[in-house]
Amino acid sequence: MSKEILEILRIRFEENMQRHQALKWTEAQARLEENPERLRSLQEMERSGGEPDVIGQDPVTGEYIFCDCSAETPVGRRNVCFDRKGQEAREKKGVYPQGNALGMAEEMGIELLTPDQYRELQQLGSFDQKTSSWLKTPQDIRALGGALFGDRRYGHVFIYHNGAQSFYGVRGFRGLLRV
Repeated sequence: MSKEILEILRIRFEENMQRHQALKWTEAQARLEENPERLRSLQEMERSGGEPDVIGQDPVTGEYIFCDCSAETPVGRRNVCFDRKGQEAREKKGVYPQGNALGMAEEMGIELLTPDQYRELQQLGSFDQKTSSWLKTPQDIRALGGALFGDRRYGHVFIYHNGAQSFYGVRGFRGLLRV
């Protein structure tokens, strides 16, 4: 299985050099081979429709940064509330979302993007033109019942708020993984 995901990632890397112009696949692959648990996370990102790809490298740690680069929020991670508390609030009303973004991300071993990371991703392409993605939310906003999400409309990137218990068929989440 790891050979299959490595081949998928290599092809995507080579087909999308504009996302990582100064980076080399052989170096990213070597880091992945040293961290097989990260391959499992990338496999889950791929399985759920995220189309992960390298979008950068941390200048301090040297870690390669992988992110979901599917045109729209990953189809296998939509229709979810922001977190478990939001999901439980819905379920008490007899409404059952497909899960919650924070819980699913934790199970996959990835992180939700921050608003800044989401804006940076949008510099590499046009993402979420028909969908939206939950984003890491500051605790003070979450404490008041809210959560952040982003999308691209009218050629601009927007960061919005919504109740953390809300869920929609076109809202999911994108993940980020450091290797």
